[in-house]
Amino acid sequence: MVIQAKLITRRSRNLSDWYTDVILKGELADYAPVRGCMVYREYGYAIWERVKTLLDRRIRATGAQNVYYPLLIPEGLLMKEAQHVEGFSPQVAWVTIGGGEKLAERLAVRPTSEVIIGTMWAKWIGSYRDLPLLQNQWANVVRWEKATRPFLRTLEFLWQEGHTAHRTEQEARDETLLILGVYRDFAVEDLSMAVLAGQKSESEKFAGAVETHAIEGMMPDGKALQCGTSHFLGQNFARAFDIKFLDDDNTVKHVWTTSWGVSHRIVGGLIMQHGDDNGLILPPKVAPVQAVIVPILYDDTKALTLDTAAKLARLLGTGTVLGEPLRVHADLEETTSPGFKFSQWELKGVPVRLEIGPKDLARSQVTAVTRDERSKLPLAYDLAAGSFDFTGLEGLLLGVQQRLRERAEAELQSRLFKVESFQEFAEVVGSGRGFAEAAWDGTVETEKAIKERTSATVRVLKNEAASGKLACVYSGRPARLVAYWGQSY
Repeated sequence: MVIQAKLITRRSRNLSDWYTDVILKGELADYAPVRGCMVYREYGYAIWERVKTLLDRRIRATGAQNVYYPLLIPEGLLMKEAQHVEGFSPQVAWVTIGGGEKLAERLAVRPTSEVIIGTMWAKWIGSYRDLPLLQNQWANVVRWEKATRPFLRTLEFLWQEGHTAHRTEQEARDETLLILGVYRDFAVEDLSMAVLAGQKSESEKFAGAVETHAIEGMMPDGKALQCGTSHFLGQNFARAFDIKFLDDDNTVKHVWTTSWGVSHRIVGGLIMQHGDDNGLILPPKVAPVQAVIVPILYDDTKALTLDTAAKLARLLGTGTVLGEPLRVHADLEETTSPGFKFSQWELKGVPVRLEIGPKDLARSQVTAVTRDERSKLPLAYDLAAGSFDFTGLEGLLLGVQQRLRERAEAELQSRLFKVESFQEFAEVVGSGRGFAEAAWDGTVETEKAIKERTSATVRVLKNEAASGKLACVYSGRPARLVAYWGQSY
């Protein structure tokens, strides 16, 4: 039995308390003095930096370039797009005093950046030759949430927000779906998460958008977590901010725009989808430390073991796995037991542990232990020759990445339930079993009634119902759509 370095609640007993314990005792983050805000600790921020690195690489591959817009937005600008401001008004934080004096015009603390970006684009875009304009920024935003939780919902949060302007409607629609695919691939391939991708319902779409598409993850308690959104904005913001261009037919037209974003809540989803009773399990691609070296110390071999561990860390740091330099750490602390260290690094989710004790020294090897299966494999080294079995280590890391992905996908698929009656619908979403796949008449009234009775909302639309062949799970009227429904964070 592994003795935990810092006692945490069992995941299998209480997911909510386990989640909090992993974040606090795993030193990912802590509560800030301001209600609803969090402080990233070094390890937690390192996870976010890995998210940024991996996702930014994918975003840049679409042609978008990084920019930065101001945090503060004049009230007059925010009010220009009526649907947008109505949707965000309850969450906006305002600056009313600056330099000790009352401001002539209130400044909104950025809840999102469509309005400031639209204002600038109206200055910069003049011709079809200026299009498409593809921009992305990594920034912080503030939304005055009532109920908060680290990573999942905070007053201030970190994210990326992409904004694009296009010559035609089809180009903008294509961009919206392109980014949805980028987000899906990022979540599945890099974070080993399982998600559903699709369009949101009218009532769940972004304020001011024509269509919103999203990736939705299912958490172990059966609730949904929206992990990324991609919005087709049509010409709503272009008309509000007068963003026009002269086309090649010599006519002046409004641009077509999109916006899209992933916030640090995807880190919360990552934490909840991957873990066990001993803590977090991180996919190797996003893990700040992919391999931790833990020396097993005995008095007669202590000095040699510590020296070898330090040299191995330097050697491993020169290696490449999964297309990048290996991220390795040697835990050379001498006052804690190996069992304590094992537990500590398991809590933090490090994918592979490399143990080195007297027997390993004698054989010029380390014993590699995987975090998810705790399978063991000896890996040879030769310090004099500067060699190490990187192929074997990479194979172990790939195995962890793939098993986590397969486990998450199997869990998701096992918790999608096709229902035909409202009684069955309510039981599925109310008991935490998972998502209900149900036919829907497509009306706002029915969606609202279902939400009031079960707290469930449309997570994503699956497809259009065959006319006349399905009945709405709630109203009994002919169904127009089939959707995945669930309670959410």
